[in-house]
This record gives sequence, C-alpha cells and structure tokens, in this order.
Amino acid sequence: MLEKEKRTILEILKIEREMEKRKGLKRLQNYNSGPVVHEKQMQFHKSLKRNRWVFGGNRTGKTECGAVEAVWFARGIHPYRKNREGVNGWVVSVSYEVQREVAQAKILEYLSPDWIEEIVMQSGRKDSPSSGIIDCIAVKNVLGKSSRIYFKSADQGREKFQGASLDFVWFDEEPPEDIYRECQMRVMDKKGDIWGTMTPLKGLSWVYYEIFLNPRGDSEIWHCNFEWKDNPFLSDEEVERMIAGLSPELQESRRFGRFKESEGLVYPEFDPDVHVIEPFDYPEEWQYILSIDPGLNNPLSCHFYLKDADGVIYVAAEHYEAGRDIDYHTAKIKELADKLNWKRDSKGRIEALIDSAANQRTLSGAKSVAELFTERGILVNTKVKKDLFSGIQTIKCMLASKPPRLFVFSNCRNMIREFKSYWWAEGDRPKKADDHCMDELRYLAMYNPLTPVRKTVKTDLQLDIERLIRKRG
Repeated sequence: MLEKEKRTILEILKIEREMEKRKGLKRLQNYNSGPVVHEKQMQFHKSLKRNRWVFGGNRTGKTECGAVEAVWFARGIHPYRKNREGVNGWVVSVSYEVQREVAQAKILEYLSPDWIEEIVMQSGRKDSPSSGIIDCIAVKNVLGKSSRIYFKSADQGREKFQGASLDFVWFDEEPPEDIYRECQMRVMDKKGDIWGTMTPLKGLSWVYYEIFLNPRGDSEIWHCNFEWKDNPFLSDEEVERMIAGLSPELQESRRFGRFKESEGLVYPEFDPDVHVIEPFDYPEEWQYILSIDPGLNNPLSCHFYLKDADGVIYVAAEHYEAGRDIDYHTAKIKELADKLNWKRDSKGRIEALIDSAANQRTLSGAKSVAELFTERGILVNTKVKKDLFSGIQTIKCMLASKPPRLFVFSNCRNMIREFKSYWWAEGDRPKKADDHCMDELRYLAMYNPLTPVRKTVKTDLQLDIERLIRKRG
C-alpha cells in the first residue's frame, strides 16, 4: 500500500512540474490572442520606435506589456521585430522590494521553467525565485546562445549602471534622469531599445519634458497613455467602483496616467490618440489659410490650416523657429507652401493671419512687421480677434466635440508639444511661456471670413449731425 501511495505521489509531483512548465508557455501564447484584446498594449508592441513609453494608471496593463516585451526579446520570438540571438537586457525598478513584487513577478509568470537555463539570486533560494531577489535569469533563445535578463534597482545609484553593452532596458516606473542617461549609453553600440511603463506621480518631471513633450522632435520617441477603460480585462462595474473611489485630481494620474500640475492644463480635452492623425492627401479646396505668431529672438510660429466641407479644421504643416529674421522666415514659409502646392492670390501672395501687434513700428525700423511680411509675398491680415477666453473656449469646444472638429497632423510636433504643456497660471490666465502655437491657433479659431458686416441704420438726427460736421470741416 505504501509503495502504491508513493508512486501516486511521485506521479502527482510529475504532473505538477509539467503543469508549471506549461504555465508560462500557455500564458504567453494566450497573451492578447483570444477574442478579447488590449488594443493599447498591441500598439506598444507593434511600434518599431527604439524609445517607447507607456504612461498608464494603476491596473491599466502597462507592466504586463513591459514584461511580455522583455520575454519576447530574450526568447528571440518577438512577432513584430527582427529578433536577435543572445540578447542581454536590464529590468530597472525603483527598488529591489518593488522589483520582487512587480517586474520580477511578471517576467516569471511568462517564462516557462523549460526556457530558464539558470537563475542567479541576489537573495533567497533558486528553487523559490519568486520569494527572493533575482540578480539574473539566463534564458534559452530560440535562435541560439543564451539571453540574460538582469534586474537592477534605481536606488543603487548611477555608478552601478555603467560599463555594460545592452540590447534593451525596461524601466518599470520612472527612473532618475541620470540613470536614464546612463542607460541610453548602454544601448547605443548595439542600437538597442529602451521602454518604460510608469504612472506619472512626480508631476512635471524630466520624463514629461524629455519624453512626453519631446522638444527636440526625436523620431525614435513614442508614447501612449493607458487608462482603466482601455483595459478590456477590467469589468465595467470594477471601473465604475474605482472611479467612485478617487477624486478627479487623483484620477488624472491614477486612472488616466496623465502628467499634471496643480493649476491644470488649459486643454485637458486634447488627446493625442484622438486629435493627432497621420498626414493624408487632401483636396485642394480644403486649403484654408495660414496663421502666424511673429517672433525674432522668440520662436516664430506659422501653421498651414485646412478646412473641410463640414467645417472641421486640420493643422497640416508648420514652420517654427527662433532667432531668425523676416527674410529667413518668409523664405521658409514660401518653401513649405511650394511643397504643399498651396494656393496663392492673383498677385502670387500667400494669405495669413497675424497678431495685430505686427502693425506696430519699432524705433529701429521704418516699417511694421506686417508691412515687411506683405512686401515679401506673405499677405498678412492683422484684424484678428484676440479675446483670450473666447478663443480658448472655442478651441475647447472643437476638441471636445463628438466627433472632434480639430485635428493636428503628426508632423506638427511643436503644436502638439504646446497643447500638452499649456498650463493655467495662478488666477484666470494661462502661463505666458511657450505659447506661440497656441496664440496663432486662437487667431485661426476665431477667424470667420464669411461673417457679414452688419450695416447700422442711422437716424435722421445722426445724419443731420454728420452733415453739420462736414460743413464745418
């Protein structure tokens, strides 16, 4: 009887080991492959950019996709990229404790024990890696050689991130800027990848300015926001329960994964996933007008606007540069107009709106900025409506409309950046900084060339007074 029980126990243990081996494989095979798919996760995986970031709230699925990406890289089975053999990468957490509970645990969930050649522990036992702190996992790569996933803690300091040559770095939550810079050097010679998955809880940190705004227009930077309703594996009831438990202020970061400042964004309605679109071929009759916010030392902002038959506005192209004179700016605007085959009037001039301040003459110049533009073939209209709050409210309505009535082509990166960094100051006015695109967008939003001029009917008394004035003159 004891022998039979022993054989039964051994058989059960064998089955459990096999189930454990298959668990990681099955979990990876089932990842976004069934009838329910997390579309935002797949956008992240399909992007071929080398510097990708997910800004997501809690429980939006951001860490899940970061872990799967690391396993795909290590195994050499990425479905959307050219795979490499013998991949080396770092997984960087804010601390070792967070590593054990989050990134490390997720990676172990997607790794079948059959794929693991060796585990090096920093603390704890190899036969129970999930309960300890892992230093490195050697993973079988299907293309040959072994891949290695190393685990790092940001609280080690920058010096611990020197020297290695890597194929990837995954930041699980926001790292210090000096560690990010060091990791950029680590992936440089192999043309490796960096990705980050984080909830923006530190306000307008370096990630906001460097990655989210992308002021240098780095073509390899990509980012996406995950919110609770993007995660199809959360029930509607659960989402509503979580929404009810958080204030609107906390929802900005914890639900939507948005960067926020205490005063708030002027245009929280702006959603890059909705309002930023890829350029497309458009009918010539959609060409509308240019709008300019002039600057010499400050940037000059000029955008080309389209308007379709339904009155929807598209920001199609931009010229944005600082420290240049009017000759340079007009040449660049005309060059861009030629590329777009933009319409001109009967005298070959390009029509544009411009800040009414362009009418003013300076002490050092005999002509106004408006006159200088017009002389150079940019026919500027200075009769723009500059009412700040009416303009802002008009743009808010255009963004919030269902469907939206304002879209920005993805090549207009400075317009997009300013939308994301235009904040209210104390009081009732936006901060007067880095707002050149926002100003000329307001001129455009308030421009209506079809508005008829209302004729005023004068009384007999008014007409008599005018006749008397003319006689005296």
